[in-house]
Amino acid sequence: MSLLDIDALRATPLKTDPYEYLVVPNFIRAAEFDKVVADFPSITSTGSIPPSELEIKGSFEELLEEMEGPAFRQAIEEKFGLDLSANPTMVTVRGNCARNNGKIHTDTESKIITVLLYMNQEWDKDGGRLRILRSATDLNDAAEEVSPNGGTLLVFKRSDKSWHGHEPFEGPRRAIQLNWVRDETVVAHEQRRHRVSAFLKRINPFGTQSAAGTH
Repeated sequence: MSLLDIDALRATPLKTDPYEYLVVPNFIRAAEFDKVVADFPSITSTGSIPPSELEIKGSFEELLEEMEGPAFRQAIEEKFGLDLSANPTMVTVRGNCARNNGKIHTDTESKIITVLLYMNQEWDKDGGRLRILRSATDLNDAAEEVSPNGGTLLVFKRSDKSWHGHEPFEGPRRAIQLNWVRDETVVAHEQRRHRVSAFLKRINPFGTQSAAGTH
């Protein structure tokens, strides 16, 4: 049985204000969610980490395979009117959030689609809830606020106005990010950058953290 509720994704309307995006609660099937969370890799640092730098196993490994599989890609293509068959994917995993993460940004031009799958069982904090924003300057001018829990899926099409960010939060905040990107050179560059960053944070977990790029 699939871990992902592709039918729920297909049934979810695409929103266009202020840019193209959709939110699917409980995208990881409820009966499978606890198993996937139990297999979430141990991460002590902040920042995005490539799966190759982590111990990937069990239900979490199955989840990543489904996210990079044809059924999920085809559902995303249908929603956003795209052909992504020639575009590679890039996956990173986050386990923790630093206090200065979450600054407003749009994602880099090399990204076509950003997929965020949140894997926190509960979320009662004020910070750390991603906001779909109408501008680059006002964190309170939000079309929607997405709580990062319960297997919630957020997908958006990257554009020059795909602003998003969140109020400060420090602590555990689990998420998978998958991007369809322009070409393989983007994957190689970004994965290399994330590997270097992950290494530096392992040897100095309390060092300077990047302020942007957190979802």
